[in-house]
Amino acid sequence: MIFRNVGLRGGVAPVRRYIPELLDDVLEGRIHPGRVFDFETDLDHVADAYAAMDERRSIKSLVRVSA
Repeated sequence: MIFRNVGLRGGVAPVRRYIPELLDDVLEGRIHPGRVFDFETDLDHVADAYAAMDERRSIKSLVRVSA
């Protein structure tokens, strides 16, 4: 990209805006958001998920909550 007059821009995604629209699809199994997660843990090990993301061992962490 250097010396080719090419730019790259990005920003924060307004994900909360899409929750009402997509939540039913996720709950009904039509969309599988779990495919973007590369680390999985439970509530007792949330700190491990944050550590994995901080250390760049993980990009997205999933925290499973059992009832």
